[in-house]
Amino acid sequence: MDIFTRFVSQLFVPRQRAIDQFAQRTDDIQRKQLQALLSKAGHTEWGRRFDFKSIRTYTDFSSRLPLQNYEDIKPYVIRMINGEKNILWPSAVRWYAKSSGTTNDKSKFLPITPEIRGAQYQGGFDCVALYLRSNPGSRFFSRKGLILGGSHTPSPLNRRSHCGDLSAVLIQNLNPVVNLIRVPEKRIILMDEWERKIQSIVESTWNEDVNSLSGVPSWMLVLIKAMLQKTGRRYLTDIWPNLEIYFHGGISFEPYRDQYKTLIPSDKMHYMETYNASEGFFGIQDDPSDMSLLLMPDYGIFYEFIPLNELSETGHPAILPLEAVETGRNYAMVISTSGGLWRYLIGDTVRFTSLYPHKFIISGRTKHFINAFGEELMVDNADKAISRTSRETGAKVKEYTAAPLFMLNKGQGLHEWFIEFEKMPSSLHKFTTLLDKYLQELNSDYEAKRYKGISLQSPKIIVAREGVFYEWLRLKGKLGGQHKVPRLSNDRKLIEELLALNV
Repeated sequence: MDIFTRFVSQLFVPRQRAIDQFAQRTDDIQRKQLQALLSKAGHTEWGRRFDFKSIRTYTDFSSRLPLQNYEDIKPYVIRMINGEKNILWPSAVRWYAKSSGTTNDKSKFLPITPEIRGAQYQGGFDCVALYLRSNPGSRFFSRKGLILGGSHTPSPLNRRSHCGDLSAVLIQNLNPVVNLIRVPEKRIILMDEWERKIQSIVESTWNEDVNSLSGVPSWMLVLIKAMLQKTGRRYLTDIWPNLEIYFHGGISFEPYRDQYKTLIPSDKMHYMETYNASEGFFGIQDDPSDMSLLLMPDYGIFYEFIPLNELSETGHPAILPLEAVETGRNYAMVISTSGGLWRYLIGDTVRFTSLYPHKFIISGRTKHFINAFGEELMVDNADKAISRTSRETGAKVKEYTAAPLFMLNKGQGLHEWFIEFEKMPSSLHKFTTLLDKYLQELNSDYEAKRYKGISLQSPKIIVAREGVFYEWLRLKGKLGGQHKVPRLSNDRKLIEELLALNV
């Protein structure tokens, strides 16, 4: 570790010690988070409506406040955007994260309060704190960090409010001191037009001394390949020999891991996953040898969880506090936050791998799975199966999506996989067979439905032409940033749109 990084690293020691206490203090921290949220919002419209001041226990809270989704809170958010104060959260809220839309809207706008911004920045601080603890020889602060994000320049919703991608909002409000070790400059990273932005990033950073990367894996690969094309180099370490860490999030890294190892063939390179979204910052990979994420319980978020098998049931599903979850089960995550979201169903599913400290993996989305035949196939299963199959066959998968295909005349069906390969397998039949094998190993429900092909037949793979997923994203206005192609769908709308382009 260089002298400057060693000196700055001392600033992270108190936080490293606080994180170490999560195992003993999680329940207490969560109780305090809930009381702080209720106290802060006690005088808001929602606080008066549900009498936050009289809530003393979790039972009071859970029995009084309803479960929410974006459609439920949208009328209140619109009022906030138009300048009304003390609706879901105290005072006026000036910033909103523009996120992927709902059934009825192209986009949704989530309040980014000063507290939410502070928690997001704390998450970034904690990522560095945990990285430095695991890598005492790091020279992190002696070189530059490249951040790829912000696919839209923050823009006014009206004279009172502004919106943008979460990363754009955070960069717009970033402490100027951080800009001393970050590239590219704000003007470039906040460009609207994605392809021009990639080119500008390449031109402005290829000759910098970059040692850290941050961004979504699929879009960072686009940048890396543009960088290699510009310089004529084979490996990214030929351009940035001091590269040591990639902070990634937004989508699973598993389908991309081998591609990154090929392009960055260095035993000094580290990878660290984060889980932050427009709604809040939730988890950080604290152990390089464990792919699970450490739940961060003190970021102004109170967590609840719904067992996934109860989510689709009518009536009132069981909603559990963090202290009641179990390992090995899939849960839909419910959050109450310092952004004014109350018992908000975020749409992600998680599965805990340990308790105290609480560590988990992101298993999928409440709407992105396949359960057409009772197989309950989750994105986590699909990503791992694709990764293992690619490794065994030597293939490289660039993008994929899958959906059910019903054969009504036979009373059966199968999963149709639409895959764009970076490198084709030598045998598509072997790839298909291994994919099916690993899906059965990873998911007992899928295995049961595949038994003798009684209800679910072997998967079918359709090879996508080069660039078709990119074209679909461009047509949808979703290039760059946090935008991604849904991996699994329980209907055929997405895959049919892609098949129509695959000509």
